Amino acid sequence: MALIGPGGRPLTSGGTKAPSAAPGANVKDGSIETFAADVLEASRQVPVIVDFWAPWCEPCKQLGPALEKVVAEANGAVKLVKINIDENQEIARQLRIQSIPAVYAFKDGQPVDGFMGAVPESQIRAFVQQLAGNAGVHDRGAELLAAADEAFVAGDMGGAAQAYGQMLQDEPGHPGAVAGLARCYLKSGDVERARKTLGLVRPDGASDEAIRTVDAELKLREKAQTVGEAGDLLAKLERDPKDHQARYDLALALDAKGDREGAIRELLEIVRRDRKWNDDAARGHLVTLFEAMGPADPRTIDARRRLSSILFS
Repeated sequence: MALIGPGGRPLTSGGTKAPSAAPGANVKDGSIETFAADVLEASRQVPVIVDFWAPWCEPCKQLGPALEKVVAEANGAVKLVKINIDENQEIARQLRIQSIPAVYAFKDGQPVDGFMGAVPESQIRAFVQQLAGNAGVHDRGAELLAAADEAFVAGDMGGAAQAYGQMLQDEPGHPGAVAGLARCYLKSGDVERARKTLGLVRPDGASDEAIRTVDAELKLREKAQTVGEAGDLLAKLERDPKDHQARYDLALALDAKGDREGAIRELLEIVRRDRKWNDDAARGHLVTLFEAMGPADPRTIDARRRLSSILFS
């Protein structure tokens, strides 16, 4: 594809360039004078992405930094050239650009792909990965989640929350990051903030297993706030072992203190004594515990086996 400059001359390298768009050799400003060298010729070596923008374009201000970041992460697998259409109207006319931001991808001197408008960073990353054939493109999201999960397991709630928060800046509503940040608040005892955080999940992530797990954990914590102290409930139960409500409340209190095995034990005992008590409340609460722990948790597997043994004995 040959682009023609003012006066019918083919575009060639040279001329005066605008200041560099961003640090690094893989991101630069371009112009009508440098288009042939920076885009057409350079794209024969690696794919070149061209970002058409203008200073007055608000969506351009959102897209530009995200595009630069993802290209920088590609470590040379792709290059980015930014062109101000106010200063290079001839290029915009030849490529028939009618609205901005507009992004074109070039390979072997030809435009091969593109998109319009300010899209999410996740979509930009997918665009770059496809263009580069995944060469040199890091999965920043996976790295952030792994770092956040590692910090959470190590007990570094501040570091975990910061990493989950960064992930949510990159991909708003990401279910894994939302669930992780909510877990951080739960760990610190802030149930209300954890619930609000869970509401940030994007619509298509509401049924994600991580979200369901934290939602179940929240329900457990919220129920536990309505019961008394474990010691008082245990004393009450010792006076009357048939007081299923006291045993049920004891299970909630034990779980709130971190004794999930003890909670499971008391709930199973209610099922063993009176499986239909309070509209199957004990069995229903066990199901919530299973959801909170996850199907692969050894405690879930063991408790399900014990529950089945009681129900089918």
